[in-house]
Amino acid sequence: MKIKTSISNSFSLLAILIIVSTILFVRLSNPPKNNLKYDVFGYYLYLPATFIYHDPGLKDKDTFDQLIEKYHPSPTFYQVNRGPKGYWMMKYSMGMAVLYSPAFFAGHLAALITEYPADGFSKPYQRALMYYNFLFTLIGLIVLRKVLLRFFPDNVAAAVMLLVYFGTNYFANSTYNAEMPHNYLFTLYALILWYTIKWHESFQLKYMIGLGLFVGLSTLARPTELVAVIIPVFWNTSSFSEFKSKFGNIWINYKSQLAAFILVLFLIGSIQVLYWFIYSGSLIYSGYRNPGEGFDFLWPYTLKFLFSFRKGWLIYTPLMFFSLWGLYLLWKRNNRIFLSIFIFFIVNIYIVSSWSNWWYAQSMGQRAMVQSYAVMSIPLGYAILKIARFSILKRALIYCLIIFVVALNIFQTWQIRYEIISRDRMTFAYYLKSFGNMEKDPEIEKYLLINRAGGGGETMPAYRTYSNKILNLNDFENTEEKFIALLSDSIKKSGRYSLKMNHKVKYAAKFSMPFKEITDNYYAWIRTSVWVYPVHDIAETPVRIVVSFQHDGKDYKLRPYRIEDADIKNRLIPHQWNKISYDYLTPEVRSKDDRLVVFLWNLGEKEIYFDDLMIEAFEEE
Repeated sequence: MKIKTSISNSFSLLAILIIVSTILFVRLSNPPKNNLKYDVFGYYLYLPATFIYHDPGLKDKDTFDQLIEKYHPSPTFYQVNRGPKGYWMMKYSMGMAVLYSPAFFAGHLAALITEYPADGFSKPYQRALMYYNFLFTLIGLIVLRKVLLRFFPDNVAAAVMLLVYFGTNYFANSTYNAEMPHNYLFTLYALILWYTIKWHESFQLKYMIGLGLFVGLSTLARPTELVAVIIPVFWNTSSFSEFKSKFGNIWINYKSQLAAFILVLFLIGSIQVLYWFIYSGSLIYSGYRNPGEGFDFLWPYTLKFLFSFRKGWLIYTPLMFFSLWGLYLLWKRNNRIFLSIFIFFIVNIYIVSSWSNWWYAQSMGQRAMVQSYAVMSIPLGYAILKIARFSILKRALIYCLIIFVVALNIFQTWQIRYEIISRDRMTFAYYLKSFGNMEKDPEIEKYLLINRAGGGGETMPAYRTYSNKILNLNDFENTEEKFIALLSDSIKKSGRYSLKMNHKVKYAAKFSMPFKEITDNYYAWIRTSVWVYPVHDIAETPVRIVVSFQHDGKDYKLRPYRIEDADIKNRLIPHQWNKISYDYLTPEVRSKDDRLVVFLWNLGEKEIYFDDLMIEAFEEE
């Protein structure tokens, strides 16, 4: 049902004005020093690589290494992987690059006519993207207003827009993290809703093509966004029998339009497939090479995703409880669109909560849900309508609650901005102790989850208490025939034998144990220590103490510790036994069956001796 409104009494236009004024104020008062960094750098890299350096396969990787050295978008070049044909392949699909492209070309033109380097990353490119983000957000709000006015009076539409913006992490993602995909996808979802409505009203080809375009771009940006196709597919059906009837009608009367929709999807997807084929030799290529992350569809993390104090969606975006209640009200009031929105919501939650990194790294709340707020605005509107019919006392209490959760969202966004609360290490205990804090309190940091941002220089924090247990002690006293050739009885630290590594011995002392046998905690520190007896210059006997975890036999968080580094730090004394040790923090294991693997890897030719290799686990008490 279409609701008529008067422009002269358009609260929804005022709501848009308030929102865009907020975005402008926040962005202009806190302009990013470099908004082309981390994941955004990877999404964007297609553009300068193709149109400036004419090298989409990054064959001349040194050029891009120099750009990283100049602009410091991230500590490492994790955004690319070496492909099977030797090219450096982009980790991410190219949808965001397509969406960024107007800003890129505007920035390139500005760089050409000014003194800034026309290298794809200088200030004109960064500023062009910042203003383009604002424009894209504005388009999404305008389209969402049009959608909401199809179902609600103007004042309700205004309330919904203000609540969705200020009461959810859409606020953080349209200001501080506006370059990330979720802000763009919110606009695309609003367009998908609008074109779905228009097609079902008019059955015109242009709206079907538009749906193909917007679903295609969403999927090209994040392949899981193909879930958006559920919205037009089930729209205007209240049962599965009606769904069958609807598609029978489309097949008979609008077959050519359906073909156009599929063709547009195919053409958009073929851009990515062509890139993969040229530079990898395969039609399908995954840039996510870390076995420690992936989809676990058989065992989704839905409860954690929704309710964990680490990053639970409904914990950090409690306003959405009203939207969930609105799903029931939508079923009662407008079941012609209920099936579409409900199925989309359930399937989307299932997909995004099946990702092993279910907290989605550092962000305010569950950023993977931001784009779905365009869709969830409709059930939220029905909840607002219902509340308006309550008694004065009930309305007052609920409005107070709504004001509280909106204020809480804004305040916690500020807390995250200033690291008073953590983006990815929260616990229930820390949440309680930091609730309402205006300053960061180092005294309560011990209540956070362990800090995994230590890189290769990991050391156990002094403010936590640990107990240790020996997982394995290899004293190299095994005299079985297959091992005896590796042993030496002339140079040893203890017992009868030591391990002698030389050009004949590349790998030795392998140890493996599943995580579930190491600890019942969510993490442990692994300390690997060994006595080493160098008889040559350490540079001539390079050996790695390799520590990693394996999922389905594939390594992740692999750390090859170099004894040359130990020599620099401790000055290993030749012809003498020296003890070296390394601490390794277990990763976020994908499965408790994932295995710790430790072994010695010799890259040299000359002999070097080892003895009493000990592997210990330190568990937090």
